[in-house]
Amino acid sequence: MAEFASLKRVEVIRLGLLMVIMTADCLAEERALYLVTMEDEPAAFLGGSNLSHKGHKHSEVSRAHAKRLVNSHDKLLQSTLETGSYTKLHSFKHIVNGFAVHTTPSQASKLRDVEGVRLVEKDRGAKLMTTYTPKFLGLREGVWAQEGGERNAGEGIVIGFVDTGINPTHPSFAFNPFNPFTSNLSRFSGACEAGPHFPASSCNGKIVSARFFSAGAQAATTLNTSVDFLSPYDAVGHGSHVASTAAGNAGVPVVVNGFFYGRASGMAPRAQIAIYKAVYPTVATLTDVISAIDQAVLDGVDILTLSVGPDEPPEDTITFLNLFDIALLFARRAGVLVVQAAGNKGPGPSTVVSFSPWAVGVAASGTDRSYPGCLLLGNGRKVGGLGLSGPSLGNGLFLHKLVLARDAARTNGSFPETPSLIEECQSPQALDPRVVRGSIVICTFSEGFSNGTSSVTAIISTAKALGFAGFVFVANPSYGDFIAEPIPFDIPGLLIPSVADVQVILNYYERHTHRGESKLVRRFRAKAAIGEGRVASFKSQAPTVSRFSSRGPDFIDAKRNPTDVLKPDILAPGQRVWAAWSPISASDPILEGLSFALVSGTSMATPHIAGIAALIKQYNPSWTPSMISSAIDTTATKYDNHGQVIMAEGFSIGSLYPSTPFELGSGLVTPSCAIDPGLVFSSGYKDYVAFLCSLPGMNPATIKIAIGESCNYSLTHPANLNLPSITISALIGSLSVQRTVRNVRNEPETYLCAVLPPNGTTVSLNPPWFTIAPQGTQELDVQLNVTKAMNDFSFGEIILTGSLGHIVKIPLSVFPISVQKR
Repeated sequence: MAEFASLKRVEVIRLGLLMVIMTADCLAEERALYLVTMEDEPAAFLGGSNLSHKGHKHSEVSRAHAKRLVNSHDKLLQSTLETGSYTKLHSFKHIVNGFAVHTTPSQASKLRDVEGVRLVEKDRGAKLMTTYTPKFLGLREGVWAQEGGERNAGEGIVIGFVDTGINPTHPSFAFNPFNPFTSNLSRFSGACEAGPHFPASSCNGKIVSARFFSAGAQAATTLNTSVDFLSPYDAVGHGSHVASTAAGNAGVPVVVNGFFYGRASGMAPRAQIAIYKAVYPTVATLTDVISAIDQAVLDGVDILTLSVGPDEPPEDTITFLNLFDIALLFARRAGVLVVQAAGNKGPGPSTVVSFSPWAVGVAASGTDRSYPGCLLLGNGRKVGGLGLSGPSLGNGLFLHKLVLARDAARTNGSFPETPSLIEECQSPQALDPRVVRGSIVICTFSEGFSNGTSSVTAIISTAKALGFAGFVFVANPSYGDFIAEPIPFDIPGLLIPSVADVQVILNYYERHTHRGESKLVRRFRAKAAIGEGRVASFKSQAPTVSRFSSRGPDFIDAKRNPTDVLKPDILAPGQRVWAAWSPISASDPILEGLSFALVSGTSMATPHIAGIAALIKQYNPSWTPSMISSAIDTTATKYDNHGQVIMAEGFSIGSLYPSTPFELGSGLVTPSCAIDPGLVFSSGYKDYVAFLCSLPGMNPATIKIAIGESCNYSLTHPANLNLPSITISALIGSLSVQRTVRNVRNEPETYLCAVLPPNGTTVSLNPPWFTIAPQGTQELDVQLNVTKAMNDFSFGEIILTGSLGHIVKIPLSVFPISVQKR
């Protein structure tokens, strides 16, 4: 009996221990990705000097220092964190000294207290900011002509792309043996990392380097080996689209579903491409993105294109001092021009995700090209829509039976009759094949599309399976209008997003459809045909700022308090852009099998600016990044192709309002003027540090911790950073703002100064005119005074008109708070 009691106590103890272990497992912390920066200088800035990435990246001293940094990262982790509690993913060592680690929150908190550690930041992840435009921007007759035509445009410039990779077999990236590259790229040294779908021969001279970064992605989740290829190959299409928009070969035929849409060319078709894949179909991490940026600068790219980045502001630091923006600051310090997507969260205010003055934030617009389609009804009425498809049988002249999908529901069988499956044409089993075969079927936006469970791909599959003559996907009055973009269909199809237009169709349909007492259709008498939807029209007023394009004002923190920097910086085409694609199209099945895609986003606008920057760099090889961005900004236009102020799309579909600098920055890029701007505004790394030190309430210790710089010099006001714009987020009484311009011409020029003051202010310039020597500089004093307090920002412009024909425009964005200083 005693032995039994003893055994029972042992079992109770074992059970208790088991419960403790199970409880501990349940409470175990989940690992996350953390980015850590250290105090020692990275290799690019060894000794505190501002070493250009062009000449010092491969010195023995730099390589030895980089190795010491990696060893110091390993030793710190080994001495601070528990064995087995972490995995080091990557060491940053060229423009940033730090590392990425996969560990628990409690282990990460230990790192914050270690001597020599500057910042510890949780990886917030990254997102993609998801032809004809060279002619729309005047490149063929302008800049390309000045640089020897498309055969030479961009020659000698390397553009780096941090994105989803590249499709190396695409003709946009083919090497032309009859026009080989002759420029000396000794300053650049990349590598070709082979892997699935990406043999070493993929780096063919047009593609000069291709790398991939996956440590963060592999730590964050289990990758899907069928699409998450550990190679530079692009399984998404986005990276190929971006790269070809900036630097794709000239004159590549765009053929989709057997139809020839024209020819596509990159902005700088002779620029060479360096790929840094850091985004995967399954996941994207800042760990991989920052690793890619660090490597791109080390390799020696001239321009860095970022159509990817954090999609939200940081929560625990100011926007300028999160690790992503710090990496961009150091890339600029190393001499690289960084071009960044402004974001796709418009049209609401303060939605930009490009925050810092050292990166060029790009907004998106449409062009004057559209692809109108139409539905021809039996009564002769035409209803407009969108759809890149051919006409229905008979070239749109033969009328087919018109059937509303819910009137063709299968009445027998066990298939669930849910509205989304029937009305939205999501399954062949939901519809009666006898009714819909050879008919044009009306599929209606319903709950499935509202919650994201339905797709146009499923409509196409249903149409093919049941033999539709074509389909029309229409808006639903219960859900309102929807936003439609032209999608290439390999069967006749049309999107009609306007409820008012749909009502015209339904009124005609009901008048010609005979129903019985039970509302079931006895006879379909309505007829329709789908017209040709693949022929472009060039009649629209353009550009307009796209609805999705993120807006300013720029802000300094998660509470969206405005700051004294203009964002976005510039406007470029980003809506309905044809460019290269990947046939795998892992994230967008409707584009599967295609080599070109017509897509939209500030992701598409960004490479336009990167390519144009390459042309400017080729024409002016000694210019710094700030000089190039200044030339782009000061020569932009705020007027459309009809001479009117560029409009911006609002929240309501079809609504437009006059744009301000918070929608379009300095305006629509004008490449032919940007190549010869007359004057430029220049700023460098020390100026950006002084700007940070001048921010209201900024603790110098915060600057020291974040970027390792002391506030030995500070601007009198943040608005005194020498940008080609003036933004004042709170003007109280009066303020004097200084700017310095440089004449980049080799001849003197006289400029007359004029100003259009923002409402509620007066603005005076001193001097009112000036003559500036070749390569000389001129200081300008801008005095702003509040005459009336306003409830929001108001806008104006300074215009410097030169005697040699140069016109320099400086946008003013001012919030007049009060007439008197408090």
